[in-house]
Amino acid sequence: MKYVGYWLLLLFVAYGSAQTNHENVIFDKEKKRVLKLANDYSKLKPVTVSAFVCERSAGGKNDFYSEGDYWWPDPENPKGPYMRKDGMTNPENFTAHREAMIRFSQISGALGSAYLITGDKKYAHYLLPHLKAWFLDEDTKMNPNLLFGQAIMGRVTGRGIGIIDTIHLLEVAKAVMAIADTDVLSMEELKGIKSWFSQYLDWITTHPYGIAERDNGNNHSVCWALQVAVFAELVGNEEQTDYAIKMYKTVLLPNQMDIDGSFPLELKRTKPYGYSLFNLDVMTALCQVLSSSEENLFDYRTNDNKGILKGISFLFPYVTDKTKWPYAQDVMFWEEWPVRHPFLFFGGMATKNEAYLVLWNNLEADFNTPEIIRNMPVRYPLLWL
Repeated sequence: MKYVGYWLLLLFVAYGSAQTNHENVIFDKEKKRVLKLANDYSKLKPVTVSAFVCERSAGGKNDFYSEGDYWWPDPENPKGPYMRKDGMTNPENFTAHREAMIRFSQISGALGSAYLITGDKKYAHYLLPHLKAWFLDEDTKMNPNLLFGQAIMGRVTGRGIGIIDTIHLLEVAKAVMAIADTDVLSMEELKGIKSWFSQYLDWITTHPYGIAERDNGNNHSVCWALQVAVFAELVGNEEQTDYAIKMYKTVLLPNQMDIDGSFPLELKRTKPYGYSLFNLDVMTALCQVLSSSEENLFDYRTNDNKGILKGISFLFPYVTDKTKWPYAQDVMFWEEWPVRHPFLFFGGMATKNEAYLVLWNNLEADFNTPEIIRNMPVRYPLLWL
C-alpha cells in the first residue's frame, strides 16, 4: 500500500472509528460530493473523440485533435501561419476532443471513487460503457497516440506538448484500478483496457513527440512524468516507474525548483500564479503516486535542500491570501484561482499538517470555468490512495 495509504483508507472508508472531528468533517463533505456527482454522472452516455470532427485535423475520426491555446491568426496575414500570444487563449480553437476527455475523466473519477466509498458494484457498471467506448470499441475508441495534439494552423499538424492534454486520463486509469478487482470487468475487457494504456505509455516514452515533451523543461515535463507513473502503475511496468522516480529526483526537482521552493520557469510566464499552482499540483501528485513504504518522496531532498514540501510551504501563504502574491497578476483567470488544490491535500496528509487540510477542505471543489477545469486533473483524491 502506498505511503499514508492506510491512514487515508481509515479516513475515507473506515469512517467513524478513531478519527478527529476535522477528519470526520473532511470525510462527510467529500463523501456527499462524490456520491452526488456519481449519481448525476450515472445517467450519462459515453461520448468519445469519434463524436466530433474538425476539418482542420490531419487525423481520422478516432484521432484526438487539439489546437495550440496561445496561437492566433496574424492580423497582417490572416490566411498565413498563426502567431503566438503567451497566456492568451484563442476562443476560436477546436476544443471538443479535450472537452470530451475531461468529461470522461470527471465521470470516471466520480464513479470510481463512489465504488471505493460504498463497495457498490453499480458504480462500476455505470463506468463500464464509457471504458468500452473509449478503449475497446473499434468504431468509437481513441487511437493510443497524440499525433495531432496542439496543432498550429499553417505550422504543424501536431506537437509533443499536446501530450499534456491526456493528463485527463490520469483519473480514468485510477478508476480502472479501483474497479479492477470486481467481476464487472471481464478478464478480456481489463486486458484490452490495459493494452490500450500500455500502447499509449510506449508511445509517449518512445515517439519523438513524447521525448520532446519529456525534455520540455517546465510543467509539461512534470505532466509527462506523472502520466508515465500512473499508466505504468496500471499496467505494471516497473521499468517506467523506476524511470519516473529517477526523473523526479535528478531532473524535475533540481532543475525546476529554486531554493526558496518557487518555480522560476512558471513565474516567468504571463500567468505565474496559475502556472505555479498547476506545477505544484502535478509534482505533488507525482510524489503521491511514486512514494511507497520503501521510499517516501515527500521527505526527499536534493543536496541543496530542494524538496516538494518546500514548494508547498512557498505557495501556501499565497493560497491562503492571494493579495500577498508578490509577483505579477495572471493576464487571464486571475480571479478564478485558487481552488481545492491537491498539493494541499497530499502535503497535508503526508505531514499531518492540519492547516493544509483545513484550507483544502474550505476551497471550491467543483468549478465551471473551462480553463480551471482543464488545469485540475486531480479532482478525486480517494483514487490516489
